[in-house]
Amino acid sequence: MTTTTAAAEAAQLTPAFDLDADRLADELAAVTSHTWNVQRTHTFGGQVGHPAPIDWRVLPLRSLGGDADRTDPGGPGPQPFAPTRWLEHLPYLARLLDQVPAPLNAVRLMALGPGAVSAAHCDPKYRLDRGLTRLHIPIVTTPDAVLVLDGVEHCWQPGTLWYGDFSREHLVRNTSDAVTRVHVVIDALLTAELAGWFPASWQELFARGEVLFNRPAPAAASAWSAALPYDALLPSGFADFDAAAPLDGSLLPARLDRADGDGLALTVAGRSFALVAAGDGGEWRFSGWSEQRTLAPSPDGGLLLRVRRGRALADRHVPAEPRTP
Repeated sequence: MTTTTAAAEAAQLTPAFDLDADRLADELAAVTSHTWNVQRTHTFGGQVGHPAPIDWRVLPLRSLGGDADRTDPGGPGPQPFAPTRWLEHLPYLARLLDQVPAPLNAVRLMALGPGAVSAAHCDPKYRLDRGLTRLHIPIVTTPDAVLVLDGVEHCWQPGTLWYGDFSREHLVRNTSDAVTRVHVVIDALLTAELAGWFPASWQELFARGEVLFNRPAPAAASAWSAALPYDALLPSGFADFDAAAPLDGSLLPARLDRADGDGLALTVAGRSFALVAAGDGGEWRFSGWSEQRTLAPSPDGGLLLRVRRGRALADRHVPAEPRTP
């Protein structure tokens, strides 16, 4: 019996489209006339962290708010993910991304320069039981550029699509003295359709409840059934994406209100998050996150908070706060 921790550290996927490695390499030339920005972290509120200490550069194709300079993968925040202006220069890749049967968060071209070696690290949010995945399409590589993932060396080739379990310890290493390794790195929500691209050996795992499948986004978002703005008290863990128990913690003041388009905005103790409709059951998830945690109006005027680990579900009812006159 295969569990998520016993599954292989990586898998080559079979997408519903053919990957033309030459076309991808040709398009890459359209966006390499300038030096890409060094990978940096961002904190909540837009504070920019220190640059990567190695030659690890990024061109963002999808980012929070479509920011063409933001090199980090982002996450839940006040803006949804959107294409950047750089994606317009890569029409073939843009068409491929449109065919991925899953909601996409960040999409980045990531270039590892000659001689660059990263520190070993884990990216814990990219877990199948959270419904979050990271995919790679290699564009330029060399036998000297490898990913060491959970102790296994990988040198993925152009024209292929790969899933890696980056919640496990990993590093990248390019010992070439001339070639810069370039991959498309795609952060996507796991769906049943995307799971169908995995090898047959993974399908037993996907049939079990420990993997979270995100539902397709509704064609039109359901209207929020309660009056907006809407005030409530939420457990602090619900908007803390490192919290082991999202339904626990002290209660914090929160407000739901309308946002641009069909979205909602949630403000919790001064922090703002964009929400998007999840499935067709009236639930809403954090933009930049999966259905691992959602909220929905309850019939009595309160909120129903839901947290999933794999497909196991826990919930908590939160009464509405009295409206301020």
